[in-house]
Amino acid sequence: MALHAAHRWSVFFVALALVPSLAHVLQLPNKLDLSRADYGTVQQLYRGWALLGLIVIVALLATLYLTWLSRGTKGMTPAAVASVCILLTQVVFWGWTYPVNVATSNWTVLPENWGHLRTQWEYSHAAGAMLNLAAFSALLYPWRGRQQNPALS
Repeated sequence: MALHAAHRWSVFFVALALVPSLAHVLQLPNKLDLSRADYGTVQQLYRGWALLGLIVIVALLATLYLTWLSRGTKGMTPAAVASVCILLTQVVFWGWTYPVNVATSNWTVLPENWGHLRTQWEYSHAAGAMLNLAAFSALLYPWRGRQQNPALS
């Protein structure tokens, strides 16, 4: 019973983490062509999005807990994959996204190399989104198996 609940909560929080990251991907093609002034204006829409980091932390804790509960079952590998993917979103964020946030004071200052910083920021978000999608997919894999064969539970 705890395993099923942990799985459902993991799916829920990873899905919540996936939504804003996919929003970044959907915006990316249009934002790469914006002028310096327009890009600076558009970036202000992300004020307050730092709070979404709490969802990522809960998603990571939920998937780690699911991995621990799943040990010795067929669901452990997908749970571990999801955990690693969510952890890697943090590596991408702290390694590539956050340094740009610092260099631009969260896009309130556009330094001379703003175009390079924009590219790094946008593509780091795209990489994070793909990792979130991989985590979500990994969590759905055992769920699909349970629907077809309840013995996998």
